Amino acid sequence: MLVDLAILSLLGGVLCLERITLQMMISRPVVAGPIIGLVLGEPHIGLVSGALVELLWIDRLAVGAYVPPHDTIVAVLVTAGAAIGGRELSPFSQEIMAFSVLLYLPAGILGQRMDVWVRHYNDRLAREVLEEVKAGNIRAVSRNHLRAILRTWLLATAFIFVAAVAGLFLTQIIFPPLPSSVLRMLHYTYFFLPLLGIGVALNTIQHRGAIPLFCGVFLLLSAAKEFLWT
Repeated sequence: MLVDLAILSLLGGVLCLERITLQMMISRPVVAGPIIGLVLGEPHIGLVSGALVELLWIDRLAVGAYVPPHDTIVAVLVTAGAAIGGRELSPFSQEIMAFSVLLYLPAGILGQRMDVWVRHYNDRLAREVLEEVKAGNIRAVSRNHLRAILRTWLLATAFIFVAAVAGLFLTQIIFPPLPSSVLRMLHYTYFFLPLLGIGVALNTIQHRGAIPLFCGVFLLLSAAKEFLWT
């Protein structure tokens, strides 16, 4: 299990780094989740996890100085929690998926604060670079640029590893003894989360004609998922 966690932490750190470097949308939960799922041998869990997290925070965009919750970290952790936790405890179920989502959602807020701190740190580096350039040290530009990238990757990797280890430890302690009434509520929560996400997503659509298209695509993908899963 620790080997799996180390691998997904390193990969998760790379995905988080993409948020501020290439920005090719690979860090979006709907992409990051399936990637982590493929690495863990559970692509279906990765697809479901990524889609859930994507819908929940689809209205939080990094516009201007606003730093959104770190949905990439949440997608990585939820996928790991449902895949590895399910492997350790029981086969995949809606209950453990819902439990993982509820358990790791706060990591998005903590990751948001980490992003804010990283931005402040990078601002200090930028001021240092300006002073170095004024002194004629041009190499400081590339050196400090690499320092910022490396620090961001290391922080995200360490964050994911610590959160995943702590989360799986809590899952192994809390989840098995849950009474049937709580498991039933988690079962209902699994189906409620997509509805909540759809509500958030529809709130972001400005043109009325796009709403039927969005709902139709969602229903089509849902039917295809159920068909492939069975």
